Amino acid sequence: MTHTVFVVLYLITMGAIIIAVDVLFLRDHVWIRLGVNVGVVALFAVLYLTMLKDAFK
Repeated sequence: MTHTVFVVLYLITMGAIIIAVDVLFLRDHVWIRLGVNVGVVALFAVLYLTMLKDAFK
């Protein structure tokens, strides 16, 4: 149960960062925005898979 709550909060945080960067900095730059969004998702995935995956075992 705790792991599921953590993953949900992790995904909400990732979404909030993506939306904040989109709205604040990249409103008129479609391709740059897409690249930054992919980069943020990749960064969160790497962080999760390398450091946080085994945190709740």
